[in-house]
Amino acid sequence: MWAAIKQANDGINEKLSRRRVVLCGNPNVGKSTVFNALTKMRQHTGNWPGKTVELASGTCLYKDTLIELVDLPGTYSLFPHSQEESISAQCLMEKAFDLCVIVCDATLLRRNLHLVFQVLELGIPCMIVLNLIDEAKRRQIKIDTQRLASLLGCEVVAVSATHKKSLQALKQAIAEHPLHKNTFSLPYRKEVEEELQVLEVHYPSRFEALAALCDEKSRDLKVLVSQKRLKDKQVGNGYDLVAAAYQEKATQILLQTEQKTDKLPLSKFDRLATHRVYGILLMLVMLFVVFWITMEGANLPSAWLSALFRELEAVLLAGCEKVHMPWLWQSFLVQGIFRTVGWVVSVMLPPMLIFFPLFTFLEDLGYLPRVAFQLDGAFAKSGACGKQALTMCMGFGCNAVGVSGARIIDGRKERELAILTNAFVPCNGRFPTLIALITIFFTTMRHTWIDSVLAALFLCLFILLSIAVTLVINRILSRTLYRDTPASFALELPPYRRPQLLQILVRSFCDRTLKVLGRAVAAAFFGGIFLWVLSNVMVEQQSLFQAAANWLDPFAHLLGMDGVILLAFFLGFPANEIVLPIVMMGYTASGVMMELGSFTLLRELFIANGWTWISALCVMLFSLFHFPCATTLMTIYRESGSKRLTVLAFFIPLCIGVLLCIGVHLLASL
Repeated sequence: MWAAIKQANDGINEKLSRRRVVLCGNPNVGKSTVFNALTKMRQHTGNWPGKTVELASGTCLYKDTLIELVDLPGTYSLFPHSQEESISAQCLMEKAFDLCVIVCDATLLRRNLHLVFQVLELGIPCMIVLNLIDEAKRRQIKIDTQRLASLLGCEVVAVSATHKKSLQALKQAIAEHPLHKNTFSLPYRKEVEEELQVLEVHYPSRFEALAALCDEKSRDLKVLVSQKRLKDKQVGNGYDLVAAAYQEKATQILLQTEQKTDKLPLSKFDRLATHRVYGILLMLVMLFVVFWITMEGANLPSAWLSALFRELEAVLLAGCEKVHMPWLWQSFLVQGIFRTVGWVVSVMLPPMLIFFPLFTFLEDLGYLPRVAFQLDGAFAKSGACGKQALTMCMGFGCNAVGVSGARIIDGRKERELAILTNAFVPCNGRFPTLIALITIFFTTMRHTWIDSVLAALFLCLFILLSIAVTLVINRILSRTLYRDTPASFALELPPYRRPQLLQILVRSFCDRTLKVLGRAVAAAFFGGIFLWVLSNVMVEQQSLFQAAANWLDPFAHLLGMDGVILLAFFLGFPANEIVLPIVMMGYTASGVMMELGSFTLLRELFIANGWTWISALCVMLFSLFHFPCATTLMTIYRESGSKRLTVLAFFIPLCIGVLLCIGVHLLASL
């Protein structure tokens, strides 16, 4: 990571002194806001050596010192429970940096001090940043930073990163820090100290011995013996004893450094958002509004992009004609690869440019944790946890993003359940199919506001169905494959904060839209090649595509579909966006993907090929419940490293989709 930062800044004067700094802190303390405020646009992402999780890094300059910053994942503890907490703990214990900056929330200092104690006990050069100091003042919280620095033995700087207050003082403090090792050591009760003395001989540092003593999953015989002695003395386990010591020390420090009035009452909106009944209704209204805005807002830009790619395709074909390129190559390159990629971009980009900023806005506002809070009861009864609601929300944009987001879930059981069921949530690539079929078969097609509201309502019903199926499958899996795995769940409700619109736009576009679109375009590129070959290679006077569709036809009829539709889903494995164009190609026998100019023409084409509203319903159900796309499966394997989990993620939704479609088709046939 540090080598990558150095390479990115080779053009900067080599005479500058360099200082390697890591930012750590609890989630929701504004750590990334501090990082963004310091580095501005001088950022890039990369992997910490030996780690697969991407970390943000960047630089800032103070006089003749180049400060190289790495933003570690948010963590509550260096005794990790989740993958991201493990990454932060390992990076800090490796000590491959000059200075650790611990970012704390000035409004919730007690909670933050637990991590502060742990980092200080590592004996590394540290300083503390009290962020959100303006919000603390608004809540009538006063903190004596000088006294706090004296008690902790390290420098304390108060800032407001959101409003860019005291950032220059922070840069100066980082650049001029003496980099002396911290000597902070927390005294524990006698029984813990005795066991630490035994274990310290076998570990590089006192803190690592402490972490081992607190690890209830440790298989180290020496640690197990120490844990057994604590248990026999009936004083509690190591983790609880250490946590009690942290709590006692935090109380002592806060009594000397913090003055605050009684807790502010919940806001009226928070009372509504966390209400058992009205909170659910608010969540449904929010869901409807987000989808309605996304659907309505994406229509015109999608049409513009589609027209642009048609014109570019015509230009490319004319250019090929001028250079006398053989027709076969023209069709392969332009009508095969370029058309597939163009369709994916025109269909995916506009909804993502609307949905991701809306999602990021609700995330930064602090509303999404309230959604998780509302759904936690239902998810807990199904054997999962409320944080899965957050990964489901991410899946609306892209299932691959939802799978990556499962890192926030602490327990292995809950994390794997979230990964296995994330494909039940319709992603950005499946929305066009659902919206088109809802519009054609379940609205009047007069393009009035009533039709758009009806379409959004139908779409919300499908979303609720996907949530219900997710809960049922969670229940089944937690009673079978994950029966003996212990569950764990911790959820924080951060205060509402004013979102930073510029940061929302940059983060939603760079960190989400571009990454998702890039993966989809790469998958569509190779999918376009394969699709063109199937459609243009002839065997016994019919294309491979038609031969495969005819072979699938008997089974497809059991699902309420036909062979062309089922084959389109399999060929849409690289990117779900191309399923509907493949269906149209199969019906028109054109050999290349097509799009029709209106829903009216599309309706006529489908009805001419035997579609009814039952066919449309079965196709929508199968679109909702079938195997994840190639990008999502690759992400699942990359995140889990498990072939078993990847195979399960492929077959579980596929089996559910097959059973649902057969059931609906049989009921409709009665």
